[in-house]
Amino acid sequence: MQWAHRPSHTEDREITTMTASWKQLPIHILLILASCRHISSKSVGPTAPPLALITTLPTDTRSVVLKGENTFENIELLSPVNISLECTWTGNQNKQPNITGYWRKDGVEIQDSRVTVDLENQQYNLKQVFSIVNEENLGNYTCVFGNVAELVFILAAPQIGEIRDKPIVSYVGDFVVLTCKMEENKPTPNSWNWFKYNGTEKEQISVATEPHRYLISSEGWKTKLKVKNVSEADAGLYYCGAVYAISTSLSHVELKVITILEPLKPFLTILVEVVILVAAILIYERSHSKRKEAEADGPNADPMNTQPQGEENGAEESNSVRQRKA
Repeated sequence: MQWAHRPSHTEDREITTMTASWKQLPIHILLILASCRHISSKSVGPTAPPLALITTLPTDTRSVVLKGENTFENIELLSPVNISLECTWTGNQNKQPNITGYWRKDGVEIQDSRVTVDLENQQYNLKQVFSIVNEENLGNYTCVFGNVAELVFILAAPQIGEIRDKPIVSYVGDFVVLTCKMEENKPTPNSWNWFKYNGTEKEQISVATEPHRYLISSEGWKTKLKVKNVSEADAGLYYCGAVYAISTSLSHVELKVITILEPLKPFLTILVEVVILVAAILIYERSHSKRKEAEADGPNADPMNTQPQGEENGAEESNSVRQRKA
């Protein structure tokens, strides 16, 4: 006879606990699903920008105040900056209590920039902070007071003042050195680049890929490009670029390539003209001489005209002697 196993009090408690746990399992699952839904709902919306983008925002701040009417000011920038532009206008004779003011960039009105400007201390003031982070943000910023007065801020990287208007001439097979220089009172560029215009765009010149053709040497405010073994294909426009953190300032120089016979062309042209002129004179003299000989030997020529002059004089003397004897 076998006795059935009867659970002890400890086992009863474990069974009761397990049964309660199984009963609470659906509740735990519901809580987990609710928490997941709560987390996913928080993630909906605009994604925070990467840290790299935040660190590239300007940290420097600069303020510029411009006073007057229909005036401008050049502002050189080297790196990204938050710049505060402020305009002050004393107004005209009919000063109104307030007027409309707004901003333009490169001739285009900036959206949501129109404000009402009150007359304070007998003048109007318009102020705006702009974040200049790259080359696209540079340009002409104009504050306008009631379509009457305009004050212009010209934001740009330091410009190369030395521009060569006349081309540099070189011969085929020779070498040429192109020079580009920034004024020494300007900030020193971070680096220099050279470009060649191919008819549609500027192609950067790489010494690493074409060391047999180009050599670039740069120091401080000056850079040089050496073009080796010049060919006619090297002729054209070359651009030098002074690189700053905010932008690159460009200047250009033209290279003209000629052959060794090119300087001789004017001399050869004159020489050909002289030869043609001398030949024409000789031909004319010869034809004129032949015409005279033909006229002298013609059928109507007088035989007496062919008598020598001495005989003609002798006949005249003998006739005069006979006349005296008679």
